[in-house]
Amino acid sequence: MDRRIYVERGNARLAVQLFESQGADSVVVIVPAMGAAARSYRRFAEALRDTGRDVAVMDLRGTGESTPSPGRESDYDYADLTEDVDAVLTALREEARPGSRTLLLGHSLGGLAAIAHVARTGGQYVDGLVLVASGIPYWRDYGSRAWSAHLLRMYVLATVAIVGYWNGIGFGGPQSAGVMRDWAHTSRTGELPPHLGVVESIGEVRVPILVLTVDGDKHTPPPVVDRLVSLLKSAPIGRKHITSDEAGTALDHFRWLKAPDVIAQAVGRWESAG
Repeated sequence: MDRRIYVERGNARLAVQLFESQGADSVVVIVPAMGAAARSYRRFAEALRDTGRDVAVMDLRGTGESTPSPGRESDYDYADLTEDVDAVLTALREEARPGSRTLLLGHSLGGLAAIAHVARTGGQYVDGLVLVASGIPYWRDYGSRAWSAHLLRMYVLATVAIVGYWNGIGFGGPQSAGVMRDWAHTSRTGELPPHLGVVESIGEVRVPILVLTVDGDKHTPPPVVDRLVSLLKSAPIGRKHITSDEAGTALDHFRWLKAPDVIAQAVGRWESAG
């Protein structure tokens, strides 16, 4: 049965779509990519549910059904998104079956929010972390496309300075100024924003992590993923690259959502092996 819950945090209202499997002893909590609404993950959530897991997909603040919408009057940043993940996990624990496991799965920006949550809490309530097409988008790691990445950052920052938020034209969907300033920081420096408070603690994360990458991903090429993985010095890490041949269709940063079974199965095999 599918149902929706809402989590209140300050002036934010976070929508969470639940896909429940009878008798499940684990829940996968999905944190989406920048600008991607929870409804985009329905087929993936259903594929995970078909493996016998409960699944929860949150809408990031300002995206989908979560509020407030980005604008001059509603500024928020990566720290707020991370605390939103905390609030959703707390709410889900209140509904969880005794002894159930929690896997936190972050896609792209959602992966950074998921890692920041685990680094800030020590992963106290997370049994495993899955990163899909997630990395630190340092502009120099884009090879022949490096200058395009550099110019995009400058264009985004100029738009934010003039408009007061990011209008989402051509990249990322509408976003608050704070989120885009933090994204620009990672692009310029190759480092997570200092105000997240995880620069030291991320190297102490010991939660098992599965890092998944896909063919055709221009947003998160291998050096971008490797830069993030290099920070996770203490965690047991498994890695798998999903090819278009395996999926039976062309893949990229978002297109894997249209062929979700292969990634759902990879998550299942990794969890079972652990």
